[in-house]
Amino acid sequence: MLAGELYDCNDKELSKRWHEAKRLQQEYNNTLTTNHQKVNELLNQLIGSRGEDVWISAPFFVDYGENIHIGNFVEINMNCVFLDCNTITIGDYSGIGPGVHIYTVFHPLNPSERINKGNGFWKSQTASVTIGNNVWIGGGSIILPGVTIGDGTTIGAGSVVPKSIPPHVLAVGNPCRVIKNLSTN
Repeated sequence: MLAGELYDCNDKELSKRWHEAKRLQQEYNNTLTTNHQKVNELLNQLIGSRGEDVWISAPFFVDYGENIHIGNFVEINMNCVFLDCNTITIGDYSGIGPGVHIYTVFHPLNPSERINKGNGFWKSQTASVTIGNNVWIGGGSIILPGVTIGDGTTIGAGSVVPKSIPPHVLAVGNPCRVIKNLSTN
């Protein structure tokens, strides 16, 4: 799966890890935000790694959780969906708006290649997503598999990001495109 090769997401080991993530995610989403100790304990179990002062507003949804790596001083707003069938890396001082979806999983375009006879799950492939330092992803944006967003970049709300975006730019739209250079030369 992490190698980006075609895989069966109904694999017994993957299924076990997926169900455990769903249990932790449900508990996290139902924990009072004022119970900082419990919130931190659950995040330590759910997320692959996180730095200092990371805030994730519930509800928060993942596939496995363990493939998510978050830097320092990061805020992730409510209703975000991170399909982490491959690595999702978020750099320091970055912010993720409400309702942002980050996808690392996709399916073959050819129907005969995605059909998985014997169960209701399609065959899948993955590509990692990397979000740099000091990046702002506006609410309702969708980041597709294989995308890298450079340091200091802002993605406008509601954008669909199918391709990598360079550092220090403002990018918006569907498909997302650079509309302004933000370099501070």
